[in-house]
Amino acid sequence: MTARTIAGRYELSTLVGEGGMGQVWTGYDQRLDRRVAVKLLHPDKATGPGGGESREMAQLRGRFERECRVTAQVDHPGLVTVHDAGSDGAELYLVMQYVDGVDLAAHLAQHGVEQRPYPWPWAVAVAAQLCAVLGAVHAVPIVHRDLKPRNVMIGQDGTLTVLDLGVAAVMDTDTTRLTHTGSAIGSPAYMAPEQAMGGAVGPYTDLYALGVLLYELLSGSVPFTGANVLGVLYRHLNETPLPVRQLRPEVPPALENLVTRLLAKDPQHRPRSAHEVYEELAPLLPTRGSPGVITGGPLDPTRPFLRPHAPWPDRAVAPPPRPTRSPAQGTAWQDVVAAVEEIKRLLGEGRITQAVDTLGAILPAAAAQHGEHSPVVRTLRKQYAATLMDDGQYRRALPELRRLADERAAEVGVGDAQSLRFRYEAAQCLEQLGEAAAALSEYHALLPYYAGDQGTQHRPPGIGSGYEPSVALDIRRRIGHLQLALGDRGAASDTLVKLLHDAQRQHGPAHPFPAEIQRTLQWLGQVMA
Repeated sequence: MTARTIAGRYELSTLVGEGGMGQVWTGYDQRLDRRVAVKLLHPDKATGPGGGESREMAQLRGRFERECRVTAQVDHPGLVTVHDAGSDGAELYLVMQYVDGVDLAAHLAQHGVEQRPYPWPWAVAVAAQLCAVLGAVHAVPIVHRDLKPRNVMIGQDGTLTVLDLGVAAVMDTDTTRLTHTGSAIGSPAYMAPEQAMGGAVGPYTDLYALGVLLYELLSGSVPFTGANVLGVLYRHLNETPLPVRQLRPEVPPALENLVTRLLAKDPQHRPRSAHEVYEELAPLLPTRGSPGVITGGPLDPTRPFLRPHAPWPDRAVAPPPRPTRSPAQGTAWQDVVAAVEEIKRLLGEGRITQAVDTLGAILPAAAAQHGEHSPVVRTLRKQYAATLMDDGQYRRALPELRRLADERAAEVGVGDAQSLRFRYEAAQCLEQLGEAAAALSEYHALLPYYAGDQGTQHRPPGIGSGYEPSVALDIRRRIGHLQLALGDRGAASDTLVKLLHDAQRQHGPAHPFPAEIQRTLQWLGQVMA
């Protein structure tokens, strides 16, 4: 039997895993002579009525390519390296490094039985390594959305590697839809309450999953089980897990307290970051000479810790981009002209990260030549901010958007449509960065300008051309999802019920937008019943 080859290069060898999203194979990179792992994703509705590519597949392909670009920004030894990505027929493929080891679920099953139970210092070492990975991921920012033992590999040297970064974001843009069809991407046993409710996710969502994982390592079981998905999610939303020390008295009180805070229903009551969690774990980590459980052998997660690996710092400021042209190639004005043409070409080819670097490099030269507030510089700054957002670099886009909004408001007024648009995009950055309370506050402040007489009692002075009903509906949807993320289910329900009425009146009940709101409300009603 002839082995299947993906993209004319990656020969599939052995099927090592299969699930609702697709298959994982070991394979062989024929060009570079190395072993790889290949993940094949099987999207639903890949084929359209005429046998060609469906609209859903085309949209999924675009999301997939974007997520691959965003996740490629993260460079950390605890993340599996993605070598290649693309599509082959009706399948999306991801080519990754081959990790020689076992997944954490198998590790727990093996050592939990043999050593009865899984040693708690091992659990601390696993959680600390995961904090290092999450610290790097959240700094981008990216939310994993599906952290669970099957997505964590333990190598022969005891180091952890996290898999599937970005895959859940591609395959799950509507948690309620996927849950209703019985194929939720986020695993119910590890799903945070705000994720289960279809609310906005952020770094706090991954920290909850980390709490579930740590609870499982310490107790041998996840905190909540049930006969079906709805039953499990209901318990996540409404019940308190049994304290770890009632199951294992030898677990240190500080570790039990940390697990309890990670599993808080309200994201604001959880630790603030993976960095904070690491600092609380650090005193509990085993050191050289610790008695008992440290073997130093293969697949021992304590082995990397002569001194624990701390998470990387928050790298909000990216290194300066390389210049697009040398001074000998022309004046600053000529460089600007050439750069604009280069940017158009790069964006046309989908090379967004390189376009960001080119824009960042040319802005100082353009400002020096034409003035900081000149039309050409303003245009370049708008493109720079938009391209940063398109590349998923929200932390860098946020100050650019705030600057553009403030400058425009100072010149024309706070109700100016362009200034409001910059603020709206800045609020989206806050949302993506996991700053749910700040994003919610900004959306509330913006809504009267866009809503007119819909959904608000008062119109602020200078509303002028800011009135945009479609944007108002989107802001109200985001407000409802953020209220869910912050645990205010009553306010979220009220927001979404009113939004559904107005969306149906504007678009009709069959339009995808009100249909999505309807699904969220149905799900909200089920879990609150």
